[in-house]
Amino acid sequence: MSQFNMSKVQIDIVSDVMCPWCIVGYKGLESALAQLAPGIEATINWLPFELNPQMPSAGQDMQEHLVEKYGISELQSVQNREMISQRGKDVGFDFNFAPNIRMINSFDLHRLLAWANEQGKQHALQMALFSAHFTDNVSLSDDATLIKIVDSVGLDVTAAKGILDSDDYVAQVRAEQKLSMDRGISSVPTFIINNQYSIAGGQTADTFKQVLTEISQEIQDK
Repeated sequence: MSQFNMSKVQIDIVSDVMCPWCIVGYKGLESALAQLAPGIEATINWLPFELNPQMPSAGQDMQEHLVEKYGISELQSVQNREMISQRGKDVGFDFNFAPNIRMINSFDLHRLLAWANEQGKQHALQMALFSAHFTDNVSLSDDATLIKIVDSVGLDVTAAKGILDSDDYVAQVRAEQKLSMDRGISSVPTFIINNQYSIAGGQTADTFKQVLTEISQEIQDK
């Protein structure tokens, strides 16, 4: 596919920072796009989803949470983490599931991501949050930690503090969550391409490559 025939696609990724499959799926997409470049050019937009909207701000031990929520044993929980860690290695992401890793309420993270999108830094912040949570095992329920992450991607620290201390972006995040629910999305990650096509789950690069190639061909044929 030549540059002249390049297809441009919009990809909305419905995601929660607390979801390991979201970063696994994204890295698969990233690999597929690299292989398809420059024939396909994608604009990436992250949309909010809360895996645990009722979770208290302090969060819960991740293993305890998974055992309670999904009815699995502690052994199954450990095995799941080992499988996810391997998938992470396969796509170039380092999962470091420390014993004290916690599942938290992610609403404030989504508010910061909505703001970062206006600053052209949403993707950078999303990646930094995934790494902080799953690789570095820092607590994302701590405002001071969030401010450091915001600063690390070049966002304004004072503005971020103002958001965390207010109700800014609450309405926007709620509206975007409702839009996803209205679309019938009930799990993450979900990748919506050109508002028409949907791919769910932490798919491989080959799967994304196949789907994006088919969509690109449809675009070229119109």
